Amino acid sequence: MYRLRYLLSVLMLTFVTSQAAANEAPTAQVIGKSTPALSNDLLTPEALWSMGRIGDCRISPDGLSAVYVVSYYSVEQNKSHRVLYSLNLTTKESRLLTKDEANESDAVFIEGGKKLLFLSNRGGSNQLWTMDADGNNRRQLSHEEKDIAGFLLSPDEQKIILIQEVDNHSLIEPKPDDLPLTTGMVINDMMYKHWDTFITSVPHPFLADFSLSGLSNQRDLLEGTTYECPMLPFGGTEQLCWSPDSKTLAYTCRKKNGKAYATSTDSDIYLYDLTTGKTTNLCKPAGYQAPETDDTRSYQRQSVNQTTEDCNLGYDTNPAFSPDGRYVAWQSMERDGYESDRERLCVYELATGKKSYVTESFQSGVSAFAWGNDSKTLYFSGVWHATTMIYSTNLKGKVECLTEGRYNYSLLSVTPDGKSLLAKRQSMSEADDLFLIPARKGKEGVRLTAENAYFYQHLTFGKVEERWIATTDGKKEQVWVIYPPHFDPSKKYPALLYCQGGPQSAVSQFWSYRWNFQIMAANGYIVVAPNRRGLPGYGMEWLEAISGDYAGQCMKDYLSAIDAVAQEPYVDENRLGCVGASFGGYSVYWLAGHHNKRFKCFISHDGIFNTPAQYLETEEMWFPNWDFGMAPWLQDAASVNAYTDSPHLSVDKWDTPILCIHGMKDYRILHSQAQAAFNAARLRGIEAQMLLFTDENHWVLKPQNAILWQRTFFNWLDKWLK
Repeated sequence: MYRLRYLLSVLMLTFVTSQAAANEAPTAQVIGKSTPALSNDLLTPEALWSMGRIGDCRISPDGLSAVYVVSYYSVEQNKSHRVLYSLNLTTKESRLLTKDEANESDAVFIEGGKKLLFLSNRGGSNQLWTMDADGNNRRQLSHEEKDIAGFLLSPDEQKIILIQEVDNHSLIEPKPDDLPLTTGMVINDMMYKHWDTFITSVPHPFLADFSLSGLSNQRDLLEGTTYECPMLPFGGTEQLCWSPDSKTLAYTCRKKNGKAYATSTDSDIYLYDLTTGKTTNLCKPAGYQAPETDDTRSYQRQSVNQTTEDCNLGYDTNPAFSPDGRYVAWQSMERDGYESDRERLCVYELATGKKSYVTESFQSGVSAFAWGNDSKTLYFSGVWHATTMIYSTNLKGKVECLTEGRYNYSLLSVTPDGKSLLAKRQSMSEADDLFLIPARKGKEGVRLTAENAYFYQHLTFGKVEERWIATTDGKKEQVWVIYPPHFDPSKKYPALLYCQGGPQSAVSQFWSYRWNFQIMAANGYIVVAPNRRGLPGYGMEWLEAISGDYAGQCMKDYLSAIDAVAQEPYVDENRLGCVGASFGGYSVYWLAGHHNKRFKCFISHDGIFNTPAQYLETEEMWFPNWDFGMAPWLQDAASVNAYTDSPHLSVDKWDTPILCIHGMKDYRILHSQAQAAFNAARLRGIEAQMLLFTDENHWVLKPQNAILWQRTFFNWLDKWLK
């Protein structure tokens, strides 16, 4: 499962109408697979949002079939529909199991593969249901008062973990009983907001006895606390796991609140013994106490290893027991406060307490992993040189790459026979599909699905080219160049510099439903997408060059990329645009004051405009503490370029039209940043436009909002570059 799964399940529930409402309107069309009429062979926003999006997949115990999730969207109804498919792994034939408007997801095989246990909102809330493996005999199993956001069934199918929200008023006080209509919030500590939500509840794991007749003896494993498990905002049930004998549960938790939570990424892996009720921290020695700190001090970024043999101080998450029960492995970062630190695989031997790190020779992060059936091999996915491949490692740390090509692979699981790996694969020219990858190098993978074959058969995509371009400090940066469909080198085309967010997220072979390079190319633009300084997949020095240097070498890398491609005879250097989101939006605002008339227009989405304001407006304080280095009011802040070279300080040099886009539920970077940038441009007499979404966060998730985003995006580009 993926870290985003829990978030997506919650987000979808926020804009999918309830089943009760659907029952009142039985004539509503069920949202499903779509093959819309296409006016030509160029990708459009409407076609993009007609595509199916494959989610999680589980293989049956006998290895002969699988069940997987696909999400479909309706622009007209402005909502989505999650459905389940069964997949015959021999014939590669898929069969739709979901036949009505209910959302179904999270399916797992039970009863030896005879039945499926899954989540459905058919009864009006998200509950556990069962059905036969062929989709018949659906029956509601749970009747909880609150939605179930996720579940984890024990291997012996006798116990289950339910993820449900519990009230948390430690940060925001409850409304007075006599003022039920008040909208005011009395707030007492930091982290009162996170991502797009004001925190009045947190997810907890509830342990219950399980049988096909129902659930019983339910109890909250974090009862009496306001800690999160899974951790917000992106955590799902991948942050918990059962031991093979079903007697122990491992879970991820950052047992901090308020200011301590806001300033620390230090999460731990805990073992809960079902027999004794004892909880053990695998990351810290007994009695460990974190030092008291003044977090307004000058923040010292640690370049040395903070992890000792018995004390992990960074971000530890996603535990998994080995099949023989001897080990627990998890993804581990070394340094507290550094959310983009390299994620390594830590292997903990339960009998001795010894830890080993088995991906040290892979100088990039582990995005997902799974144990091999022999309990001596681990498989993982990770990015290197702008592609995400699948690797294997043994317990001694010998790493081998198993895949190749210009793709991003996301590892899901190991097949029951241990011979293959189940994975999703995407690229800049293809959305996710399911594949079986041989567990040994040398054999090609097998495609299992072709969810969006209709679109690939009827649309023409542009060529994706890899380049290595010289930087101003004598190094090379990897750059993707995406050409328009039907590219004619004898013509001249406008070009876009794409600025990546993160700020430390790779420009790999990703497929996006918003920042989609093929739809930019389909609109007649050459796209230049650099893996500038600060991105993973090129070693730690390259990754960490951005920390404390937002306006430094990474900006020079951007300009090196666009300058090199602009020299091509088919690029019109007088029609260059610059676009980006998040840190990419910051990059756009900064480049607007330093581009020396290279660009004819800019687009910034959810970007940082004023860094001193951002320090105090954001919710996860470890971000600005690490990246900026200190609070802006400290004396030494006068020498910190994050503040002295903030984009808002160079507005006097702005001379180019700019579009500012922002979601008003974005609590990571507040919408006031876009409003300030827009106002600054208008006050300077610069052509500017602003697109505000009252109901979107750092992303744009609702179909009609997404279509408006695309139309506004390309209308602005076309106005100034065509």
